[in-house]
Amino acid sequence: MIKTVKYAYIDEHRQLTQFCGEIAAAPCIAFDTEFVSEDSYRPELCLVQVAAGENLAVIDPLSIRDLRSFWEVLVAPSRQTIVHAGRHELCFCLQAVGHRPGDLFDTQLAAGLIGLEYPAAYATLVTKLLGQTLKKGETRTDWRRRPLSHRQIEYALQDVMHLEPLRNVLLERLAALNRTAWLTAELDDWQTSVEAAEFDERWRRTSGSSNFGPRALAIIRELWHWRDAEAQRRNCPARRILRDDLITELAKGATDDMQRIRAIRGLNRRDKERHLPALSAAIRRALDLPEEACPQPLSRNANRLQFNLLGQFLATALASVCRAQQVAPSLVGSVEDVRDLIAHHLAGDKSPAPPPPALARGWRAEVVGRAIEDLIAGKMAIRVGDPASEQPLILEPRREPSP
Repeated sequence: MIKTVKYAYIDEHRQLTQFCGEIAAAPCIAFDTEFVSEDSYRPELCLVQVAAGENLAVIDPLSIRDLRSFWEVLVAPSRQTIVHAGRHELCFCLQAVGHRPGDLFDTQLAAGLIGLEYPAAYATLVTKLLGQTLKKGETRTDWRRRPLSHRQIEYALQDVMHLEPLRNVLLERLAALNRTAWLTAELDDWQTSVEAAEFDERWRRTSGSSNFGPRALAIIRELWHWRDAEAQRRNCPARRILRDDLITELAKGATDDMQRIRAIRGLNRRDKERHLPALSAAIRRALDLPEEACPQPLSRNANRLQFNLLGQFLATALASVCRAQQVAPSLVGSVEDVRDLIAHHLAGDKSPAPPPPALARGWRAEVVGRAIEDLIAGKMAIRVGDPASEQPLILEPRREPSP
């Protein structure tokens, strides 16, 4: 494929400057990245592939350490940036210049809004929407090694060559379904959530911490910040410093006594001994906090048993409604989202009113939220239609029993 396509391999700063000047006026820029994440604090960016009109390029970040000029081109509001499953691409941009790309279009999100599977692989969309088959074979490449082979470059470039054609087909399908505004709203919400995860209270994502009280959460927060600083200092993944399950175990124990900390399985290893004073100090800081300074648990009203039962049942209804509406169920929401909607519906009037859950806002409310609320309120019923059909469940207005 690459033998018949002209592309630039950019490994010098002057080449990058020239390339950025060439694509600065492009109405849309498609890009993808290759990175390695298992050995460093943040994923190590190893390659950037770019397609902008007739310009096709591979940028080598290992040779050009400062890619700011490229990221500044992307954040300009005058063009569209096309990605597929672009969370990492968005994070690289945020880390480099602190801003999201201008007018981002994610083909994976768009595909979910026209009823294709979500999350769909790039190769799957290329086959289903463009009728082409991509080459395979470099999924386990160590992108840090140089020089890159022709086969590796070919694999990398095919990840951007089809993004603009995919965008065009998806836009047509979205317009036909009158869902272009849905995608705009979804992309904005998604980017906001990625920004929050990148810059806000990341410690709350500690696995297993959702049911802890304020004091235990304070311990988790202190330990998380210590671990994060240590991982940055050593440029290694945070889990190598201290696993999440050990953080939550320390929060349960709620003691700064080093003998008791050492007694926890996983902390009695020789490589962890040097961290015991720092762990003890972090826990002591949390224990010394006044109660009002401790973080509060996030409200999860949907943990009650009946909410779990209703959530499991109504999640099946959600999937059925989504398929009928040509939207990927996994993009619309999870069982937890359904439980949140149930809790919101049954909460009654509260002051101040809590923000509505995801299924009660925007296009999700239009697709499934109102139908589920009608089911909860008894206005709609669900029954089995044709058990052999792809959509065996039928939602219909509830019939009053005959007198």
